[in-house]
Amino acid sequence: MSQSDETTVKVSNNFLRAIIEDDLANNRVAGKVATRFPPEPNGYLHIGHAKSICLNFGLAEQFGGSCNLRFDDTNPEKENQEFIDAIKDDVRWLGFQWQEPVHYASDYFDQLYEWALHLIRSGKAYVCHLTPEQAREYRGTLTEAGKNSPYRDRSVDENLALFEKMRAGEADEGECVLRAKIDMAAPNINLRDPILYRIRKTAHHQTGDKWCIYPSYDFAHGQSDAIEGITHSICTLEFEDHKPLYDWLIENLPVPARPRQYEFARLNLNYTVTSKRKLKQLVDDKVVSGWDDARMPTISGMRRRGYTARALRFFCDMIGVTRSEGIVDVAMLEHAIRDDLDKNAPRAMCVLNPLKITITNFPEGQVETLNAPAHPVRDDLGERQLPFTHEIVIERDDFREEANKKYKRLVLGKKVRLRNAYVITANEVVKDEAGNIIEVLATYDAATHGADPADGVKPKGVIQWVSATHGKRAEVRVYDRLFLHEAPDRGGEDFMQHLNRNALQIINDCYIEPGLADAKPETNFQFEREGYFVADRYDHTAEKPVFNKTIGLRDTFVDAPIGSEAAGGE
Repeated sequence: MSQSDETTVKVSNNFLRAIIEDDLANNRVAGKVATRFPPEPNGYLHIGHAKSICLNFGLAEQFGGSCNLRFDDTNPEKENQEFIDAIKDDVRWLGFQWQEPVHYASDYFDQLYEWALHLIRSGKAYVCHLTPEQAREYRGTLTEAGKNSPYRDRSVDENLALFEKMRAGEADEGECVLRAKIDMAAPNINLRDPILYRIRKTAHHQTGDKWCIYPSYDFAHGQSDAIEGITHSICTLEFEDHKPLYDWLIENLPVPARPRQYEFARLNLNYTVTSKRKLKQLVDDKVVSGWDDARMPTISGMRRRGYTARALRFFCDMIGVTRSEGIVDVAMLEHAIRDDLDKNAPRAMCVLNPLKITITNFPEGQVETLNAPAHPVRDDLGERQLPFTHEIVIERDDFREEANKKYKRLVLGKKVRLRNAYVITANEVVKDEAGNIIEVLATYDAATHGADPADGVKPKGVIQWVSATHGKRAEVRVYDRLFLHEAPDRGGEDFMQHLNRNALQIINDCYIEPGLADAKPETNFQFEREGYFVADRYDHTAEKPVFNKTIGLRDTFVDAPIGSEAAGGE
C-alpha cells in the first residue's frame, strides 16, 4: 500500500471504553481514571502483553487518567532484575509512560502482612499444616465439594502464634501455609479456602532477606490495586474465576479504595507460542539465542526483527477488545507491519546472491554518482546517492542465458533496466571450469538514465544492483516463522516437534548500497524487490553491517492493488 492509500481494515471496538464512559458519567470514579499494568518479572513480555499494555495505557491516555507500572514480584525464585529492566524498556519503546514511580507488590509487603493479621483476628484466616497432596484431596473437584481442613478451627491466638513463627523463619518450606477461611463447598474452587501466604526462604530482588513468607498473587493483587487507587483493574479472562476472591478480600479488609476488576479476551495468535514456560524452554535449550532473538514473539524479539512500535499499536487496536476468545491470524499482524513500513521505510538496494556484471563500455576506475529518491512518495525522506561503476553486481537469479517471454529480467542478448540507473544489454558470459557463470559482460546505454533506449526497444524488467567496488559487504539474517503448525502448543502435543529448524538463514557477503553501512541500528528499509529489513539493534556497525529481514513484500491479509509494491510489482 502507498502512503495515500487508506487501510481497508476496520478498527474494532473496545467494550471497556463504554464502561469507563458510563462510570465517569455517573461519577463512580470521582472523575479520575486510574489503570495499571502488572507484569510478573519472570520473563520477557510477549505479543499478548503488548495488547494489555496498549489497552491499559491507552485507556488512561484517552480519558486523561494515569496508568501505573507495577511488578507483581511475589515469587522471588523466578524473578530477576534483567526481566524488570526489559519490561520497562518494552513499555517505553511502545510509546507509553507510566505514572511515576514504578511500583512493586513488594512495596506493600508490610501492609499486606498487617492485613493478613487482620483476617486472622477476624476469624477469616488460619494456618494450615496439610501437605500439598492432602490439600489437593481436601479441595474437592469441579463436581464435588471440598471438605474442611482439620486445622480450620484453630483459635485466633494459635493462628497468630503460628503465623508469627512462619514470619520468623521457624517453619520449613512447604510445612504450612496461611489460608483464607471462606467456604470449602463453594461452587467456585477459588473460594475454597485459598492460600494467602507461603513460606519461601529465598532472597528477594527488592527486599533482600527481610521476608521468608510471600503473599499469593490473589492476596497481593487486589490489595495493591486498592492502595494505588486503581479504578479499573483490567485482566484477561482466565482471571474471571478469581474475581469473587478479589471482591471478597476487598470487602473483608480495611482497604483505602474499592477497585473493580474487568476481564477481556487475551490475544491468541496462530503459529505462535506465548507461554512463558515454553518461551523459557526455547531459551534454555538454546533453540534461540535469547529472549530477544528475532524469531521470538517477545516484544524485544519483534523489535529486533524490525517490527515498529507504531505498527504493533495499530495491530492491537485493529483486533479490538472483546470478551470472546478466538484465534487471530498472524497475517493480520504481518499486514500491520507491512502497511507501516511501506509508508515509512526508505528504499534501498541489496544483492543477496551476487553475480558480477562488467560494463565493458564504462571506463574502469570511473565513478558516476546517480541520485535516487529515498521513498516513492515521501519527498521529506530526501534522496540517496548510488555510485555507478565499471563493475556491478546483480542477483544471480536475475540473469539467464536463455529464457521464455515471461522472464522479465536480464537475458543474454537482451536488455534490462537497472533500478534508478541505465539500461544494459548482456553480451557475453564468463564461466569457470565447472561451467558455472561467474561473470556477465554487458554494455550500457548512456542516454537511458531516466529515459527509454534510443532504438525504441523497451526493456522488459527492472532489477536491483550495487556497485561491486563501492558497495559495502553485509551480513543479512533471513527469518521465517519459528513454528510450522498453526497451533504448535495445542493440547497434549509437544510444541517442540513443530519447530521450523530453518527459521534463520544467515547470508554473508551480500552487497548493499554504501550509505546503508552508516545507518543507525534499528533503522528500517525496504530492500527493493526483496522485502523489509532493519539494521540490527546490537550487531550492526559501519565496519560490519548486519541487517535482519523483517518481512516479505507480499501481503496475504488484504488484496494489494495490482502493480503495487506490496504485490511485488516493479
